[in-house]
Amino acid sequence: MKKQKILIVHNYYQVPGGEDIVIVNEKQLLEEHGHEVELYTRHNNELKDMFGIQKLCIPFTTIFNCGTYREIQKLIREKKIDIVHVHNTLNLISPAVYYAARKCNVPIVQTIHNFRLLCPKATFYRDGHICEECLERGLWCAVKYKCYRGSRLLTLACVVTTKIHRATGIYKKLNYICLTSFTRDKLLSFKQIKPNKVYIKPNFTYDYGGGTSAEDYYVFVGRIEEIKGVDMLVEAFKLMPDRKLKMFGKGELDKKISEKIKKQSIKNIEMEGYQSHDKIQEAIRQAKGLIMCSQCYESFAMVVVEAFSVGTPAIVGDIGNIRDWVKPGKTGERFTYNSSKSLVEAIARFEAGNMENYRRNVYDFYKSNYTPEKNYKRLVEIYEAISTQNGEGKRKCYNCY
Repeated sequence: MKKQKILIVHNYYQVPGGEDIVIVNEKQLLEEHGHEVELYTRHNNELKDMFGIQKLCIPFTTIFNCGTYREIQKLIREKKIDIVHVHNTLNLISPAVYYAARKCNVPIVQTIHNFRLLCPKATFYRDGHICEECLERGLWCAVKYKCYRGSRLLTLACVVTTKIHRATGIYKKLNYICLTSFTRDKLLSFKQIKPNKVYIKPNFTYDYGGGTSAEDYYVFVGRIEEIKGVDMLVEAFKLMPDRKLKMFGKGELDKKISEKIKKQSIKNIEMEGYQSHDKIQEAIRQAKGLIMCSQCYESFAMVVVEAFSVGTPAIVGDIGNIRDWVKPGKTGERFTYNSSKSLVEAIARFEAGNMENYRRNVYDFYKSNYTPEKNYKRLVEIYEAISTQNGEGKRKCYNCY
């Protein structure tokens, strides 16, 4: 079968995240196997430079960006695209990309990196706890609680956007890649989406060669935000002054956490800020263990897979997807996700284990599940399935204006 030409579509957030790494990895993987790959991207930093009428138009272009609609059709026609693979559309790209691809009879697949189709905040998290009200009672609950960026107006825009596109039926015409079975089950609670349109394919990372030794510190990588459990993490290490923690990332709690560490003279925590991917990867390689303490359902623990690829075990909260990556006593430990005391106890159990076995086990787990080779095979199976499902006779219409 000929190599498909792929258009990858992604709207970057203002704060970098795991999705951005996935884009780079998948583009490189496809090109290594002979595919032609085009990128269509926007960056939410553009919002900072908007003024006047541009800002007034944001709620409308978030719902449907006419510029996106025209540009995607043009790319499909000029580059003779076979598959449109979407990762994120908020805020600037908008769901217009789906309609443009449909107009050209080109199959679309959307990777589900979060829960935005079901929850305007995308996290099933509100006011310090897991919340599934929008799933159970409808999306208008989010407006009541000002879930998106603490703004009722912005939340309303998100809700209206989702409602409009649900009403058009576009979501049932898409194909979906879920990163885990947990996410697939959540997505299928939206009855417009049929099981035969949903595929499971985890993310992957390149093989960084495992690891055989570790320095005497733990590492956290993620946004410095409430939802990532950073307050609880700091409290745990405050109880363990003889254990060292390096925190990599930026976020809205940067100042608060830094001041807390300084004011309370917490000497064993280092705030490293935002660093290059290579520097973070080397810090993970040398760490005794990675700690992931998210307070919400993560769609995929990319940083855990990256840790396993360099032979670093993980200590993770017992919640949602992330719990499934760690087998206690073998690839790390689990703890009650919102308890600093439970984290302290998990670290004690972890240190009582055999570090050499941990590091060997996690690297073997990576090799069995998350290599580029396994991922490429699965990705191509999905592309071929949705191309066949779309119908060879009507696959592409390059005269789609």
